[in-house]
Amino acid sequence: MDFKDSIMQFAGRVEKLLPQIQTEEATKNALIMPFIQLLGYDVFNPFEVNPEFIADLGIKKGEKVDYAIIRDGQPVILVECKHHADSLDPHNSQLFRYFHTTDAKFGLLSNGLHYRFYTDLIKPNKMDEKPFFEFKINEIRDNEIQELKKFHKSYFNLENIANTASELKFLNEVKMLLNKELSSPTEDFVRFFAKQTYPTIVTAKVLEQFTSITKRAFNQILNDLINERLKTALNKENESEAALIKPETKDTLKAETTQDEIDGYLIIKSILRAKVDVQRVVMRDNQTYCAILLDDNNRKPICRLYFNGKKKQLALVGANKKEAKYEIASLDDIYQYSEELLKTAEVY
Repeated sequence: MDFKDSIMQFAGRVEKLLPQIQTEEATKNALIMPFIQLLGYDVFNPFEVNPEFIADLGIKKGEKVDYAIIRDGQPVILVECKHHADSLDPHNSQLFRYFHTTDAKFGLLSNGLHYRFYTDLIKPNKMDEKPFFEFKINEIRDNEIQELKKFHKSYFNLENIANTASELKFLNEVKMLLNKELSSPTEDFVRFFAKQTYPTIVTAKVLEQFTSITKRAFNQILNDLINERLKTALNKENESEAALIKPETKDTLKAETTQDEIDGYLIIKSILRAKVDVQRVVMRDNQTYCAILLDDNNRKPICRLYFNGKKKQLALVGANKKEAKYEIASLDDIYQYSEELLKTAEVY
């Protein structure tokens, strides 16, 4: 399982665990320690993950950070944990106090749902007030997974992360500003567009008019972009589906693929998705039946669809490659044989 799959699997478990997590300690054990493990660190090895790491503050001795991730004998990431129901905002100062007392370059503040990474971009050895990278684990995006991967033990490179931290920080801040402006445009934002499009002096009344116009314009642009992407994705999916439906015989004109056969094929793909990359599942049609194959290989039959007669039949192919036919009243009945279909796929 690659890093992305591991993160997505963990993200799927998080919300299910929350009702059972009542304390900060439980948050650490159930959410944050497994997260650190996903980054490749052995949470039971104090030479890699040091719990209750001591970060003395001047005359105040014995101050402890929840975890310190260690590399080459030195702390590189300080981790401060909170209960999953707590907001992180009031606690920034606590990690802020610890940061300058150690050699750590990064601070991580988390309640098991939200993760905020900090460093010292503004002033050396003084933790920034704003994180340069943050995400919510159960809503994590692909681009965020790629950034998170840089903190994995196998890929961790202090210089590389430090070089991208500044860009990440300001990119996120610009995105937040734009999001704010799009939902509630400020006067300066509206004036910028009004001055370039309105033919005369921009008065207060004009600004009021352009506030609504600006907001609507950006909403339309975003909607157009989303619709265009959806259209492109659907076209690619349709092209992919068409490419995967191949006739078993050389004489393609003799086989007529029906809508029921295509729908049955798509149902079987949705079942096999739990175990198999659906791009490997191929449909070949001939005059007698439609064969559903793995890897477009005749030696890897999953099942056959006998839909050309008066009655529809699903033929399951066992380990001995012999058919067992079952009559189905509707296409939905295929789901009743999900376990058998998955077992057949697993054999290959």
